[in-house]
Amino acid sequence: MDVAYEPYLGEILIDAEAVQRRVAELAHRISDDYRGKMPLLVCILKGGIVFLVDLIKRIDIPHSVDFMAVSSYGAGARESTGAVRIIMDLEQDICDKHVLIIEDIVDSGRTLHYIYNLLRARNPASLRVCTLLDKHERREIDVALDYVGFDIPNKFVFGYGLDLDEIFRNLPFVGVLKDELLPKETPPRG
Repeated sequence: MDVAYEPYLGEILIDAEAVQRRVAELAHRISDDYRGKMPLLVCILKGGIVFLVDLIKRIDIPHSVDFMAVSSYGAGARESTGAVRIIMDLEQDICDKHVLIIEDIVDSGRTLHYIYNLLRARNPASLRVCTLLDKHERREIDVALDYVGFDIPNKFVFGYGLDLDEIFRNLPFVGVLKDELLPKETPPRG
Protein backbone atom coordinates (compact mmCIF):
# COMPACT_ATOMS: atom_id res chain seq x y z
CA MET A 1 0.00 0.00 0.00
CA ASP A 2 1.47 3.33 -1.05
CA VAL A 3 -0.07 6.26 0.82
CA ALA A 4 1.17 9.78 0.26
CA TYR A 5 1.17 12.25 3.14
CA GLU A 6 0.59 15.35 0.99
CA PRO A 7 -3.24 15.08 0.89
CA TYR A 8 -3.23 15.24 4.72
CA LEU A 9 -0.64 17.95 5.21
CA GLY A 10 -1.87 21.46 5.91
CA GLU A 11 1.58 22.86 6.64
CA ILE A 12 5.03 21.87 7.85
CA LEU A 13 5.17 23.20 11.38
CA ILE A 14 8.79 22.24 12.11
CA ASP A 15 11.05 21.29 9.22
CA ALA A 16 13.54 18.42 9.34
CA GLU A 17 16.57 20.68 9.74
CA ALA A 18 15.05 22.50 12.73
CA VAL A 19 14.09 19.17 14.34
CA GLN A 20 17.62 17.80 14.02
CA ARG A 21 19.22 21.02 15.25
CA ARG A 22 17.00 21.05 18.35
CA VAL A 23 17.55 17.34 19.06
CA ALA A 24 21.31 17.98 19.00
CA GLU A 25 20.90 20.89 21.44
CA LEU A 26 18.81 18.76 23.81
CA ALA A 27 21.32 15.89 23.63
CA HIS A 28 24.12 18.29 24.52
CA ARG A 29 22.20 19.63 27.57
CA ILE A 30 21.27 16.11 28.70
CA SER A 31 24.89 14.96 28.35
CA ASP A 32 26.10 17.89 30.45
CA ASP A 33 23.39 17.52 33.10
CA TYR A 34 23.85 13.76 33.53
CA ARG A 35 27.64 13.53 33.21
CA GLY A 36 28.86 10.92 35.72
CA LYS A 37 25.33 9.66 36.50
CA MET A 38 24.57 6.98 33.85
CA PRO A 39 20.96 7.95 33.05
CA LEU A 40 18.22 5.52 32.07
CA LEU A 41 16.16 6.92 29.20
CA VAL A 42 12.59 5.62 29.35
CA CYS A 43 10.97 5.99 25.95
CA ILE A 44 7.19 6.18 25.81
CA LEU A 45 6.11 4.14 22.80
CA LYS A 46 5.21 4.39 20.05
CA GLY A 47 5.52 8.10 19.38
CA GLY A 48 8.77 8.68 21.25
CA ILE A 49 10.87 6.14 19.35
CA VAL A 50 12.06 8.36 16.47
CA PHE A 51 12.97 11.15 18.90
CA LEU A 52 14.77 8.67 21.17
CA VAL A 53 16.83 7.18 18.35
CA ASP A 54 18.08 10.55 17.14
CA LEU A 55 18.66 11.75 20.71
CA ILE A 56 20.77 8.77 21.81
CA LYS A 57 22.96 9.09 18.71
CA ARG A 58 24.00 12.50 20.03
CA ILE A 59 24.18 11.89 23.79
CA ASP A 60 27.90 11.58 24.49
CA ILE A 61 27.79 9.88 27.91
CA PRO A 62 27.04 6.28 28.87
CA HIS A 63 23.32 5.66 29.27
CA SER A 64 20.80 2.85 29.05
CA VAL A 65 17.35 2.65 27.49
CA ASP A 66 14.06 1.01 28.40
CA PHE A 67 10.53 1.30 27.05
CA MET A 68 6.96 1.74 28.23
CA ALA A 69 3.80 1.68 26.17
CA VAL A 70 0.67 3.39 27.40
CA SER A 71 -2.67 4.16 25.86
CA SER A 72 -5.35 6.73 26.44
CA TYR A 73 -7.08 6.12 23.12
CA GLY A 74 -10.20 4.16 22.31
CA ALA A 75 -11.09 2.48 19.05
CA GLY A 76 -10.35 5.57 16.94
CA ALA A 77 -6.75 6.75 16.98
CA ARG A 78 -7.89 10.37 17.08
CA GLU A 79 -10.22 9.96 20.05
CA SER A 80 -8.77 9.91 23.57
CA THR A 81 -10.72 8.19 26.31
CA GLY A 82 -8.86 10.15 28.98
CA ALA A 83 -8.16 6.95 30.94
CA VAL A 84 -4.49 5.91 30.85
CA ARG A 85 -3.48 2.27 30.89
CA ILE A 86 -0.11 0.53 30.78
CA ILE A 87 0.28 -1.75 27.77
CA MET A 88 3.97 -2.56 28.31
CA ASP A 89 5.95 -1.86 31.47
CA LEU A 90 9.68 -1.42 32.01
CA GLU A 91 11.91 -4.48 31.98
CA GLN A 92 14.20 -3.21 34.74
CA ASP A 93 14.02 -1.91 38.26
CA ILE A 94 14.56 1.86 38.38
CA CYS A 95 15.22 2.17 42.11
CA ASP A 96 18.17 4.53 42.69
CA LYS A 97 18.61 5.21 38.94
CA HIS A 98 18.58 8.58 37.23
CA VAL A 99 15.52 8.27 35.00
CA LEU A 100 14.70 10.54 32.06
CA ILE A 101 11.27 10.04 30.48
CA ILE A 102 11.34 10.59 26.70
CA GLU A 103 8.00 11.71 25.22
CA ASP A 104 6.98 12.78 21.74
CA ILE A 105 4.33 15.30 22.83
CA VAL A 106 2.76 16.60 26.02
CA ASP A 107 -0.76 17.81 25.43
CA SER A 108 -3.36 17.47 28.21
CA GLY A 109 -0.70 16.24 30.64
CA ARG A 110 -2.84 13.29 31.74
CA THR A 111 -0.62 10.55 30.30
CA LEU A 112 2.62 12.08 31.52
CA HIS A 113 1.14 12.78 34.98
CA TYR A 114 0.15 9.12 35.27
CA ILE A 115 3.55 7.82 34.09
CA TYR A 116 5.49 10.26 36.25
CA ASN A 117 3.61 9.26 39.42
CA LEU A 118 3.93 5.56 38.59
CA LEU A 119 7.70 5.84 38.12
CA ARG A 120 8.19 8.19 41.09
CA ALA A 121 6.68 5.49 43.34
CA ARG A 122 9.49 3.14 42.23
CA ASN A 123 12.09 5.33 44.01
CA PRO A 124 14.44 6.48 41.28
CA ALA A 125 17.42 8.62 42.33
CA SER A 126 16.00 11.34 40.06
CA LEU A 127 13.14 11.62 37.60
CA ARG A 128 12.97 14.15 34.79
CA VAL A 129 11.04 14.61 31.56
CA CYS A 130 12.20 15.37 28.01
CA THR A 131 9.57 16.02 25.35
CA LEU A 132 9.98 16.93 21.72
CA LEU A 133 6.73 18.92 21.63
CA ASP A 134 4.80 20.84 24.28
CA LYS A 135 1.25 21.88 23.46
CA HIS A 136 0.82 23.89 26.65
CA GLU A 137 -2.46 25.60 25.79
CA ARG A 138 -4.19 22.17 25.91
CA ARG A 139 -2.87 21.37 29.40
CA GLU A 140 -5.46 19.95 31.81
CA ILE A 141 -2.99 18.70 34.43
CA ASP A 142 0.13 20.67 35.25
CA VAL A 143 3.31 18.65 34.68
CA ALA A 144 6.94 19.69 35.02
CA LEU A 145 8.98 19.47 31.82
CA ASP A 146 12.75 19.60 32.17
CA TYR A 147 13.70 19.53 28.48
CA VAL A 148 11.40 20.80 25.74
CA GLY A 149 12.16 20.70 22.05
CA PHE A 150 9.43 23.00 20.78
CA ASP A 151 6.37 24.78 22.15
CA ILE A 152 3.63 24.32 19.58
CA PRO A 153 0.14 25.73 19.05
CA ASN A 154 -3.06 23.75 19.49
CA LYS A 155 -2.94 21.93 16.16
CA PHE A 156 -3.17 18.23 15.31
CA VAL A 157 0.39 17.26 14.36
CA PHE A 158 1.95 14.19 12.79
CA GLY A 159 5.36 13.08 11.57
CA TYR A 160 8.70 12.55 13.30
CA GLY A 161 7.29 9.72 15.42
CA LEU A 162 3.75 11.05 15.81
CA ASP A 163 1.22 9.10 13.83
CA LEU A 164 -1.85 9.89 11.82
CA ASP A 165 -3.97 6.77 12.23
CA GLU A 166 -0.76 4.72 12.73
CA ILE A 167 1.03 5.99 9.60
CA PHE A 168 3.49 8.77 8.75
CA ARG A 169 5.67 8.33 11.86
CA ASN A 170 8.65 8.15 9.47
CA LEU A 171 8.37 11.72 8.18
CA PRO A 172 11.46 13.77 9.05
CA PHE A 173 9.40 16.85 9.93
CA VAL A 174 6.40 17.72 12.11
CA GLY A 175 3.37 18.52 9.98
CA VAL A 176 -0.11 19.82 10.72
CA LEU A 177 -3.24 17.99 9.59
CA LYS A 178 -5.43 19.95 7.18
CA ASP A 179 -8.27 21.72 9.00
CA GLU A 180 -10.95 20.02 6.91
CA LEU A 181 -9.70 16.59 8.04
CA LEU A 182 -9.80 17.39 11.75
CA PRO A 183 -12.38 15.91 14.11
CA LYS A 184 -14.80 18.58 15.36
CA GLU A 185 -12.69 18.95 18.53
CA THR A 186 -8.99 18.11 18.50
CA PRO A 187 -8.53 15.44 21.18
CA PRO A 188 -5.61 15.53 23.60
CA ARG A 189 -2.65 13.38 22.52
CA GLY A 190 -0.97 12.83 25.85
